[in-house]
Amino acid sequence: MKRYCNLRFVFCLFFFHPALSAATFYAPKDPNEVVTELWLEITCIRQQSNFKFHEMQQEWATVNQKLTSETQLDKKVALLVQKDALRDQMATLQLETNSEISKIRYLKGLQIIKTLYEKVLSLDHHFASVRTLNEINKISNPNQYPEYSKLKEVVNAKKDKKTGLDLTSVLGTNTIVSVVQTFTNMLSSSLSKEEKEKELANIDCILDFTLRMQNDLNTIYFETAFLQTSNEKIKQEIELLFRDYTKPIGYIASLENCRTNDDWESITQKMEEYLGKMKTATGTSQYKMQVNMEFPIDRLLQFINQYNNFIDQGGKFYEKFKIILNSYENEKQCETKLPLEYKKLKADIDIAINKFNVAYKPVEVNGTKMKEILYGLNEFD
Repeated sequence: MKRYCNLRFVFCLFFFHPALSAATFYAPKDPNEVVTELWLEITCIRQQSNFKFHEMQQEWATVNQKLTSETQLDKKVALLVQKDALRDQMATLQLETNSEISKIRYLKGLQIIKTLYEKVLSLDHHFASVRTLNEINKISNPNQYPEYSKLKEVVNAKKDKKTGLDLTSVLGTNTIVSVVQTFTNMLSSSLSKEEKEKELANIDCILDFTLRMQNDLNTIYFETAFLQTSNEKIKQEIELLFRDYTKPIGYIASLENCRTNDDWESITQKMEEYLGKMKTATGTSQYKMQVNMEFPIDRLLQFINQYNNFIDQGGKFYEKFKIILNSYENEKQCETKLPLEYKKLKADIDIAINKFNVAYKPVEVNGTKMKEILYGLNEFD
């Protein structure tokens, strides 16, 4: 086990580079990559600290051993001074280690916030660009199809003036009422049997598709609207998180303004100033500063869970949409007469499912990584 830890320590010395420019540090990354980096860098810092602390402990043990056997007063005093110095060095090392871990957690947390904000904005654009109510209505309402409009014109010209019905402007837009009226007028019209069958053949697939799928298509629209509203709440949550996250270090700009002005370096500077003050603080004051910096990171992990739940929910919704769209049983028979918008909607759903599985996928923070990030605990300590 010691050999393994030493190998990890050597790896950290060669490959851990904390001195990154703000531009590099805040470059877009997959959140899971950032979490992995965070876990590794915290582990490396702890390995370096443990290595140094072990050396000090060995030196402390040597001094104690000398103290028990030393008889000369001046040498005994020198050993006691050396022992006090080692104790101060170990305390300082612990403080510097905690400070460095807080810094890494904080900066990596900002990277995650920045990346997730971009994903939330992308989702907002996605939901805004999906089929609108007008487009859904165009697919699901037979009155929107030129073939059906032509049939109504033919029937209206040949209908029985005495028994034929004329709908009001309100009822005329109702799909079921409109279809019933058209067929009622056609049955009583002067059209021959052959003409009626010919006209019916022209719109049979359109009527079958719209009457079967209208409710399902409306379900897709309204549930997409629900997802868009939920995403707006997620957007508000991450903006509030950013405000709470940066408040302790004295950064007051909003997340939107920070993103627009590419002001991430200012946050890094504020954080460095805050850490400098925390190092010189003592007692309760220092502890409060540490807590003020650690608490928002815990809030970030809570938000990640909220984001993950939303992405899981969104993916399931689109899987359901795909099942709905593939449920039209006469699709093969009516393939040439189905609207292009229906095929486009199916393609959009497939793209959305892929995005939820790849581009917007949940952030994997669990098990060992969660313990390390939340509590600084490592299974190899």
